[in-house]
Amino acid sequence: MYYDTDKRKLLSALCHGAIFLSTTFFSIVIPIVITFFTNDPVVKQNAKESINFHINVWIYGLVVSLLIWQSFGTLVPLAGLGYMLHWGLTICALFYVLSDTHKPFRYPFIFRLI
Repeated sequence: MYYDTDKRKLLSALCHGAIFLSTTFFSIVIPIVITFFTNDPVVKQNAKESINFHINVWIYGLVVSLLIWQSFGTLVPLAGLGYMLHWGLTICALFYVLSDTHKPFRYPFIFRLI
C-alpha cells in the first residue's frame, strides 16, 4: 500500500517533537491522537515510541528529583545530564524521521510499556 511520505514525515515529526511543547502531560496528547487517527504503520510505530519516551522521561525525572532531594542537592549535575540526554535523543529522533520515512525511530535506554 502507498503512503504519502510528506504526511508520514509531518506526523512522525509531530509525535517526536511534541515533547518540545511542554514536558507536562499535555505533550503526550499529540502522539495519542495521531495513533488513533492514522492508518500508516510507520506513523503508528513512531507515535507509540514517542508515548513510551514521554513516560520514560517522567519516570526518570521523578527518580532523579528524588535522588537530588535525598542528596540535599549534591546530585544536581545529574539533572543536567538527564536534560541533555532527553533533548539530544529527541533531536536525533526528529532528524531520523525526517530523513528515513520507511522505518520508525527506536529510542535507546527506554522501557517500552505500550
